[in-house]
Amino acid sequence: MKLFLKGERCYTSKCAIERRKYAPGQHGQRQRKLAEYGVQLREKQKLKRIYRVLERQFRNYFKEAVRRKGVTGEILLQLLELRMDNVVYRLGFGLSRRQARQLVNHAHFQVNGKKVNIPSYQMRPGDVVSVAPRSREAGAIVEAIQSTGGRRVPEWLSLDTAAMSGQVQAVPTRDQIDTLVNEALIVEFYSR
Repeated sequence: MKLFLKGERCYTSKCAIERRKYAPGQHGQRQRKLAEYGVQLREKQKLKRIYRVLERQFRNYFKEAVRRKGVTGEILLQLLELRMDNVVYRLGFGLSRRQARQLVNHAHFQVNGKKVNIPSYQMRPGDVVSVAPRSREAGAIVEAIQSTGGRRVPEWLSLDTAAMSGQVQAVPTRDQIDTLVNEALIVEFYSR
């Protein structure tokens, strides 16, 4: 399944999944039936890789989702969507989540006028993300804005291209999160 980890390459015919729809290696074309545990593990690994989060951090997000009131799987996705590196990616300031993470690490963005260089920073409704003044001509950011001009910004975000800033309007609902993941399997995996 395409996870769109390689940025714009995943939208072209050069994507690895487009070229070969089976696993690499001599026995890659053989289909194996996964056990229930395997299906749940795959789903968890898929979500971890989409958002580029390591195991301990992912487990902490899950514990926080369990602690909060509401549907655990939906809250987990909301926590991951509201990470600063993901918001930067969703606004189109990065070609991929990996690039967005690096741009945040290098302090190219501000939140509400203050420098933030922590990719896991949790955004809240009303927070404004803007490109730092010294980074407005940075090649990577300008290139990303030009090439992602066609990518749709989610409804829970608003983008001001002229000011190179965006705002978190609201916490995303499950309908607004376009990640193709069955979060119920992840909840079952951690509830064993």
